[in-house]
Amino acid sequence: MDLVTLGSTGITVNKNGFGALPIQRISQEDAVYLARKAYKAGIRFFDTARAYTDSEVKLGEAFDGIRTEVYIATKTAAQNAEDFWKDLHTSLTNLRTDYIDLYQFHNPAFCPKPGDGSGLYEAMQEAKAKGMIRHIGITNHRLKVAHEAIDSGLYETLQFPFSYISGEQELELVNKCKAANMGFIAMKGLSGGLITNSAAAYAFEAQFDGVLPIWGVQRERELDEFLSYIDNPPRMTDDIRAVIEGDRAELCGEFCRGCGYCMPCPAGIEINNCARMSLLLRRSPSAEHLSPAGQAKMKKIEGCLHCNRCKAKCPYGLDTPALLARNYEDYKRVLAGEVKVQ
Repeated sequence: MDLVTLGSTGITVNKNGFGALPIQRISQEDAVYLARKAYKAGIRFFDTARAYTDSEVKLGEAFDGIRTEVYIATKTAAQNAEDFWKDLHTSLTNLRTDYIDLYQFHNPAFCPKPGDGSGLYEAMQEAKAKGMIRHIGITNHRLKVAHEAIDSGLYETLQFPFSYISGEQELELVNKCKAANMGFIAMKGLSGGLITNSAAAYAFEAQFDGVLPIWGVQRERELDEFLSYIDNPPRMTDDIRAVIEGDRAELCGEFCRGCGYCMPCPAGIEINNCARMSLLLRRSPSAEHLSPAGQAKMKKIEGCLHCNRCKAKCPYGLDTPALLARNYEDYKRVLAGEVKVQ
């Protein structure tokens, strides 16, 4: 079976990881079933976070009794040491365990370091010394913070968005982590659902040693797709290259990845979906997006305050209000029948 070692951590897991974010959106019973099915098929690395509502609770039930046979990564978005310890104790309780394999700072606006005044890294070191965590990682959407984390030598893994519509800047991070003997966990391998060919996504990620993609699934058929690749992994072929080049031509450039770090919106706009609605309409079934509920969500764009909070918080530097406006105009053309979609 295809294995990967996460840098200096010594964690050896299957080439596929399971991202727990989507399981917050499904029932406890379904989430536990999917996680256990993934485990039985050979998946051993499972990623979640304190911020993902009840996903830790669901994974805690799923792995009760087999805890030592899986690697669990979770995250804290704490800004100070006191909240760090609260998050860690809550995660341990939710996951029904007395240790976390990989504990990560969750998309911090800065790179926590000893002596920076936050107390965060010192708390992480203390937790590791006590055996409450085994390895220290960081996740981010900001290139500057990611580079600083690699350069610091303080982290064993970096989790960052990486898919075949990523650019040279993300590829630089992958190569830099490899050179530093640091594991790279690739999140958003399907770019928030905009990539619809899982075989192409898998074949792309498989080209890079030391990269562990975590595939977020919330339906059994989606899980089955990725499980089928364990023993029969897709390889980079001319056909897959053509798919990738076609998607790159359509998707690369200024588009919303749906990460949600611009939220919440003071005007109540669901930015992480509304700002990429044009792509969603063309790359997924459009009926739900065009329903009365979907129309009501898009209409909220009319109430945009142009406060630019979303623009200031976008890790990709997008002009989010302008992007919302363009998507809304396109949406109205689709509703009017002027543009055909799926």
